[in-house]
Amino acid sequence: MLLNLALIIIVAVVLATVFEKCKLPPLLGMITAGIILGDNCIHFICEDVLAISGELRTAALIVILIRAGLGINRETLNRIGNSAIKMSCIPGLVEGAFIIAATCLLLDFTWVQAGTLAFILAAVSPAVIVPQMLELKEMGFGKNKEVPTLVLAGASIDDVFAITIFGAFVSMGLGDGQNPLMMLLNIPFSIFNGIVIGLILGAILVYLFTKVSMRDTKKIMLFMVTAIAFHSFEEAKLIPVASLLGIMAMGFIILEKKNDVAQRLAIRFNKIWVIAEILLFVMIGAEVNLSVIGKTGIVGLVIILIGLIGRSLGVWAALYKSNLNNKEKTFCTLAYFPKATVQAAIGSIPLSLGLPHGEEILAIAVLSIIVTAPLGAICIRLTSEKLLEKPTEL
Repeated sequence: MLLNLALIIIVAVVLATVFEKCKLPPLLGMITAGIILGDNCIHFICEDVLAISGELRTAALIVILIRAGLGINRETLNRIGNSAIKMSCIPGLVEGAFIIAATCLLLDFTWVQAGTLAFILAAVSPAVIVPQMLELKEMGFGKNKEVPTLVLAGASIDDVFAITIFGAFVSMGLGDGQNPLMMLLNIPFSIFNGIVIGLILGAILVYLFTKVSMRDTKKIMLFMVTAIAFHSFEEAKLIPVASLLGIMAMGFIILEKKNDVAQRLAIRFNKIWVIAEILLFVMIGAEVNLSVIGKTGIVGLVIILIGLIGRSLGVWAALYKSNLNNKEKTFCTLAYFPKATVQAAIGSIPLSLGLPHGEEILAIAVLSIIVTAPLGAICIRLTSEKLLEKPTEL
């Protein structure tokens, strides 16, 4: 398995370099490597690696969210807070509504089946968006109004809404007796619990870092173990909790209380991300099932594009009366296109549960990854210098 992983990383690095030379985002090369090496083409990725694909993606996503949390201070949060909250829900809800209407009109779906598809597609991909926003932050683009921070914060909460509403529609489709309204009411509790628990865990880490002498390497290990345990707690579903948001809160409180430690940890997590990024995007590519795409054809593409129109209108509505100019709002719109992580994770759930039109839902979910991940990543890369302000001193 180790040799298999090593060869996968080599191929991914080569393709990422090729894509970068072509002025395209390197992550597209990594996703392409996963598609080629996975079951779609040459079946090179061994079963043992595929068996832990989900865990590898989760660990990599945790790393990037820790990096994001360690870069958000109180002043920044105060500046973007209101807009970030609106960006976390309005675009996804508008996109979901557009997709429900389009699906009911174009396919033989009930509104419940259309809603199930809609909120699979309505989730943006933090795995694609957050790394690129962190890169823009480091280069200074949009710093004056914290545009990249606004996008990454909103994207991290966006998934909470989409996945919870998806669960409500699945519950209605199964008729399992769960109250969809109560599931929707769990959204604010999930966000609140995630933030509070994250702040508490972060404060505990600060106390340990202060009272116990340990090298930064051990601090990183303790941080990662705590974050993984927190995410596992969410998966246990004992209480509604948005763990990914809470993991960012852990980084935030460490930055607030121990700025010097946070800066050192951020540098080391940046180095860990070099490997984590490769594993994340290769495994996302390996999860893509190209064989199902033909089952929806042009209709699936039309539904996805209608959804993106709805999301774009939702972004502009969320940023109405914000301090962003039209160029910056346009950038936020384009940055909110990529979909990959959630669609790869939950796109097959309706099919596995035996829900009607499960194959079509999976096909459109896969198509959304193929279309929007490259489209969004390329748009971010090509438009950031033109649409975002860069401080003159940088």
